Amino acid sequence: MKYIKASTNKFFRHRFPYMILLGILIAWMQQLVLPMPNASFNRMLSHYLSSILITMMVWEGNVQIDCFINRKLKWPQNILKQLMIQLPISIVYSAGIIYLSLLVYNTFVCSLPIEKQESITSLSIIFGVLITLLIIAIQAGVSFFLQWKQSIVDIEKHKKDALQAQYLSLKSQVNPHFLFNNLSVLSSLVYKDQDQAVDFINQLSKVYRYVLDQHSKEITEVKEELEFIESYIFLLKIRFGESLIFINKTDERCKNKLIPPMALQLLIENAIKHNIIRSDAPLKIELLSEDNYLVVKNNFQYRKPEEAESGTGLPNIISRYQYFTNEQVIIENDNKFFTVKIPLLNSPEL
Repeated sequence: MKYIKASTNKFFRHRFPYMILLGILIAWMQQLVLPMPNASFNRMLSHYLSSILITMMVWEGNVQIDCFINRKLKWPQNILKQLMIQLPISIVYSAGIIYLSLLVYNTFVCSLPIEKQESITSLSIIFGVLITLLIIAIQAGVSFFLQWKQSIVDIEKHKKDALQAQYLSLKSQVNPHFLFNNLSVLSSLVYKDQDQAVDFINQLSKVYRYVLDQHSKEITEVKEELEFIESYIFLLKIRFGESLIFINKTDERCKNKLIPPMALQLLIENAIKHNIIRSDAPLKIELLSEDNYLVVKNNFQYRKPEEAESGTGLPNIISRYQYFTNEQVIIENDNKFFTVKIPLLNSPEL
């Protein structure tokens, strides 16, 4: 609001030269409509000076009326109410100033011809009212434009702030869920195979080190995410053995691209949560690059997850991508394969 008022005041700060030019123009137009062929130089000079003075009083008075109503009604929230109040006040003020000024001019400065007094007064009031309407229209237009411009900036700022808050909230959901799953595996593994438990702990430390490193980042390189996925798959292979098959077919061209951290881990976790994994029905997960997407594809053998939805799967990834790009996360399911394609990002998109 302060920005709009300051900008409007700046716009009208240098209005006085325009008042003088407008006053000269009005006097000249009056000469065209009601010519005074035998008028002396002093009479013409007083005619132009009085026109300039009246124009300045009308214009400046309307500016002050506008400022006063702005303070009372907090423009531009009450634009219609302001215009309904300001228009009659400004018209009455302008007509009154013009009438009184011409009365003083006719009485004390230079008497107007009797046959033209009424015509000059009427014409001056008409000009004054038109000027008033023009001034109000300019002020309203400038204020509306500045408010529209500021509203666009505010909307984009609020949109980005909301998305960022949502993004940080979504990221905070990942770590507890991820840690809980792996600690559950470790607790059962300690009693079965201590050597494997040691390997599991070493890999888990690498994985969780990556999680902690990426926690403060909004984006990461694909090659870093793939290194993390290798350790993550190691943990899953200990849990599921030959029942889980993972194939990485990504090419080198995608590795310098960017994605939200742990996006691939969430997709793999989503596939594991929603599909049957048995020795007689192994789950095959393929990771490949396709055009400007990373693709996670698994054979579809759906099962209803035992635990309640935690919100860290596909909705999480879709929401996180909305913060960075207009490109959509693509989800395909033909009941044979379930495929998710996530866009690869470039640095300028951030």
